[in-house]
Amino acid sequence: MPDSTIDPFRRKLLGAAAATFLLSVSRAGFAAGGQIVALRIWPSSTYTRITLEASSAIQFKQFILPNPNRLVIDLQGVQLNGVLKDIGGQISDADPYIATARAGQFDPDTVRLVLELKADVKPQAFTLAPVAEYKHRLVVDLYPASGQQDDPLLALLQDYNKGKLEQPAPQIKPKPAGKNRQILVMIDPGHGGEDPGAVGLTGTREKDVVLKIGHQLKQMIDAEPNMKAYMTRSDDVFIPLGVRVAKARKLNADLFVSIHADAAPNRAARGSSVFALSEKGATSAFAKALAQTQNDSDLIGGVKIGSKDKYLAHTLLDLTQTATINDSLKLGKSVLGQMGGLNKLHKNAVEQAGFAVLKAPDIPSILVETAFISNPDEEQRLLTSDFQQQMAGAILSGVKNYFAHGAALAARA
Repeated sequence: MPDSTIDPFRRKLLGAAAATFLLSVSRAGFAAGGQIVALRIWPSSTYTRITLEASSAIQFKQFILPNPNRLVIDLQGVQLNGVLKDIGGQISDADPYIATARAGQFDPDTVRLVLELKADVKPQAFTLAPVAEYKHRLVVDLYPASGQQDDPLLALLQDYNKGKLEQPAPQIKPKPAGKNRQILVMIDPGHGGEDPGAVGLTGTREKDVVLKIGHQLKQMIDAEPNMKAYMTRSDDVFIPLGVRVAKARKLNADLFVSIHADAAPNRAARGSSVFALSEKGATSAFAKALAQTQNDSDLIGGVKIGSKDKYLAHTLLDLTQTATINDSLKLGKSVLGQMGGLNKLHKNAVEQAGFAVLKAPDIPSILVETAFISNPDEEQRLLTSDFQQQMAGAILSGVKNYFAHGAALAARA
């Protein structure tokens, strides 16, 4: 069973006068002899994240220089090494914000990183304390300086990081499903970016396989005449749990389906499972441990200090939530029944626990564990396009069966 921190399988992969303006300064006290041990860049359509991992807390400052447009990050108390010199090799041509990057020893005590930008950005930087196998981290997120009004996820993400994400009032779901409008399904591929999720024996990462299943499911749903799918993430990017929930509520989704492929210390463990939220604790020790592991995703993926749980802390388990959980159990039962025709079931009933990502009070929400990525046979199945497509098909069949039996749609203006 995974422990209360992070299970071991998930951890395997684990001069400024010319500045236009000073964006931020952190004085976290970089100890003498501190080393940058890793540098990772995660480009995505939503935002680009730069993560520097160090043996000690990081002292830094960052600012923008014009003509050409550059982001400069000064790392203080640091010496240039091979990790930092390699920054240019980590820049992808597809990165929407960074054109090139370089590192140099600016003075005896400072390494300067210079990122030439493709577009105007709003950088947000923060540090993270060590967790699991990660050491001290400096995170720099590059958001577009304009255009966020066209991307509800980006707007929610920025509000979340500023501590401004508010809890809207729960919706009432008064009418049965019909042909009056499309059924909206929010697909949530688990983990992403800094958070790889569980890792299989041969290195298969949960975040990668569930994203592929999510894309398959979206394609199938969008092909249905009365259905439309959205995704909390469509590429390899970290999205906080609260933002995933908030996006579903922002779009008035009728359902929320979170897709996972978890691990267990016992590699013989196998089978598919479905989970719903619980009001009163977990239905089993396994469900409790799994919920804790999934809820720790924000610690691994990297959430700005002070913003964690800003959204979820205000979610009240009231009568609306109780009714939603009942609908979630019906949905889960329908999906589990379809999955049983594709794969052995780990448990024959829908289990429950306090999954943070399932806490929308007015949207039936389930977490699907497609298979155990820690099981060598199931890891290989998860890698095949046939299994990914069949799993997506089983989830869709369960969703359609749920609505065929008169499930309610979300109220919309």
